Amino acid sequence: MLKFQNKTVLVTGSGTGIGQAITKKFVENGASAIILGRRKEPLEETAKMLEGIIKEKQSNATIKIFDGVDVSDEKAVTGMFDALKSENVNLDVVVNNAGVSGPVTCFAHAPLDQFRSTVDIHLTGTFWTSVQALKVMKEGAKIITISTFFAEERPLEQRPYRFRGPYTASQGAKNRLVEAMSWELTEKGIISIGTNPGPVHSDRIYKTVYPKAASEFLRVSGFEDLSPSEVEAANNEIVGLLGEDEETIKSGIKSAAEKLGKSETTLTNLLDKVKGIAEKIQKNTSTMIPDQQFLSQEQVATTVLTLADDAQAKILNGKIIPGDRVFYPVKSHIRASVPKSEKNNLNGKNVYVMPNHHLSTAEQERSDRISSMIKEMGGQSADSVDARDNLLMYIHFTGNIPNFSKLTELSRAEWDKLVDRFIDSTAGFAQNALDELVIEGSTDPRKFKDAKGRIVIIGPDLPAGKKISGHERAKVEVFRGALRPFATTVNQELSDVLKSNIRVFLILPGTVDGKESSDENIMNTINYLMSDEAISSSEVIFCPDETR
Repeated sequence: MLKFQNKTVLVTGSGTGIGQAITKKFVENGASAIILGRRKEPLEETAKMLEGIIKEKQSNATIKIFDGVDVSDEKAVTGMFDALKSENVNLDVVVNNAGVSGPVTCFAHAPLDQFRSTVDIHLTGTFWTSVQALKVMKEGAKIITISTFFAEERPLEQRPYRFRGPYTASQGAKNRLVEAMSWELTEKGIISIGTNPGPVHSDRIYKTVYPKAASEFLRVSGFEDLSPSEVEAANNEIVGLLGEDEETIKSGIKSAAEKLGKSETTLTNLLDKVKGIAEKIQKNTSTMIPDQQFLSQEQVATTVLTLADDAQAKILNGKIIPGDRVFYPVKSHIRASVPKSEKNNLNGKNVYVMPNHHLSTAEQERSDRISSMIKEMGGQSADSVDARDNLLMYIHFTGNIPNFSKLTELSRAEWDKLVDRFIDSTAGFAQNALDELVIEGSTDPRKFKDAKGRIVIIGPDLPAGKKISGHERAKVEVFRGALRPFATTVNQELSDVLKSNIRVFLILPGTVDGKESSDENIMNTINYLMSDEAISSSEVIFCPDETR
């Protein structure tokens, strides 16, 4: 008997790439499959291929297509699962695979609508697909979520991924969502597992991510006599030619040259440079892997199939697998409490505590207390400064996670409010602050060089109390898990790429053992962050109440 005969699997983004390979592997092992995606044609081609396998295996499995389903679309996802429920379909495995590259550019240059869209697909798509799938899942079913090693593998290790701010924020949160769901679905007997397969051979990484990253390096560093905006416009026209035959490339270069009013020689040289940098990025990534080999899509599919095994799944519930296939050497980014400084670094400095309409009364009172303490130390509120030319620090309080029982019991509107508050709005605050610190820097990266400033995000507290459950901490960690890789990724861009002295710092109050957070510790950290030492260090995330 085939291992997954009489089982049904649903894979998001299953018309192409890794999603198609995963679905194929399950069908080869006897499973019926539900495939979905935004485009009808690839799904129909995939279905035809899968039906051929079913005929060959004589498994009596079935294939069902849901086209036009974007996992970020609440109505489309809800409607799909309602339809499955009305047909009495029971799902044994759900694989959250759908994803997009998102904007591949410095965060300062990334359109916020594209930032939100990336989070909507990767994080909210995973959340809502998982929640709605519960309608048609019974005890023993599994939810397997595919994430990335470019976020965090251990609580105190960060893996920044330059030019991929919204992607890393989404993936960091998604890893922690896998863990939170494992706590919440135990009573239902449903298992939640994540996998970070590392670099995988795919068209997306070769034709989109690496070339776009190479293009961004050239936009920032410059190329011949082209301005940053001209480099970007040219790359938008020619990068898609990579991998095409010689005649197609020549024709495309000629057309782009006429459209942009640039010489064909310049554009040819630019394309060659993009190709060279993209290949270097690929080579550098491969050196992080013991055998220097990216995984094939079939190998990822085999991993997912293994995780769906009943015995393996029970052992691995709540885990993110694998842990350390990729060795990504990074400096320390996280620090516990800083030594109390005898020096007052805030005296005479302009500081702006950004207003946040999301804050509760108690949270606003904390914001006001911190503002008062800054003034007591001689810091000048930006509200009383006519011009912000000398403004050195922006502070944003996200506030704390509101009380609710389970993430998986939230309505879509409630979930969207959390994502907006702790991820999207925080990103918007950070980008607005960058815009004020470096006027027109979003379009001209040269203006960032040697620019100064601090942007401080004070994230949600860990829950306090004598008996705090792992589940209570896990809920908060979903959103702290988004902010950590976001902060480290943006800072790598600011320091290593843009050669700036601006930093985005993240303060995460509270302790793992439930002690109350301290305003004094937050204030001590803020004072330290205004020092020159803070700018020169790689540590950008501070847990001021922890002692470890």
